[in-house]
Amino acid sequence: MTTLSPFTVHSAASVEDASDLLERLGEDAIVYCGGTELLLLYKLGLADYANLVDIKGIEELRGIGAEPDELRIGAAMTHREIAHSPLVEEHFPALALMERNVGNVRVRNQGTIGGNLCFADPHSDPATFLIAAGGDVTIRRGGGPPRRIPVEDLIRGPFDTALEPGELLISVHVPLPRPGSATVHRKMSFSERPAITVATQVLVDEGVVRAARIGVGSVGVRPVRATQAEQEIVGQPADELPDERVAAASASAARAAAPVTDANGSAEYKEHLTGVLTGRCLREAVRTAGQGLL
Repeated sequence: MTTLSPFTVHSAASVEDASDLLERLGEDAIVYCGGTELLLLYKLGLADYANLVDIKGIEELRGIGAEPDELRIGAAMTHREIAHSPLVEEHFPALALMERNVGNVRVRNQGTIGGNLCFADPHSDPATFLIAAGGDVTIRRGGGPPRRIPVEDLIRGPFDTALEPGELLISVHVPLPRPGSATVHRKMSFSERPAITVATQVLVDEGVVRAARIGVGSVGVRPVRATQAEQEIVGQPADELPDERVAAASASAARAAAPVTDANGSAEYKEHLTGVLTGRCLREAVRTAGQGLL
């Protein structure tokens, strides 16, 4: 049986309390919320922090609200809570569908959206989806002013984020889909963690693709937005999307993801599969948007 390194749990009652604890405890402390990834590291002997700052009870990090143009999701909301939220189902069903397929039952019941993003595992469904959806996060240290940044700027590399010492991720903001838009998220998995994740969001108006966002993750060291690939299909007819444009966008997205060789396959193999999956997502998103569905 695995023996965990001993640690002390400190329950924070507010963001200010959590930041104070992190400052006082120093490098021997780490934030704890859902704990699905953190406790696994303890079991594997890859983490031995003496202090866990538990933020699950902070009310400010809870709840889901629908603003006029976005969904606000508290960082401590679990994947299951998001997946089964009536507000998410009503305003952004593709987001609910993605969350219903995160990890396994244990991960969905315990893992949180904020914890997933802050852990910055390269193999993440939510990060890729939120990049395609134009999602932002609000970050704050104690009682200081908040700052809001795009999800693609939050994750700098594997297990590395833009969070400064003492900062917490407070909430996730997801723009509501515009009429005529569609968001499609697909992944390939050879084990429990996704090996490739692709998310595309397109806007179709008067039969023409007016805007597009493409997120690709799980193949490189961090999820990325493939901006050059997006331009390949903007301005194209939705009902007869040219094959050569889809192929160019798919190839560009696969290159932007900068695949690396790992247990899931060689970089070349993963680049090929990423292109195939991107093409499928783009065609499905354009078709769905043209039908007026979300």
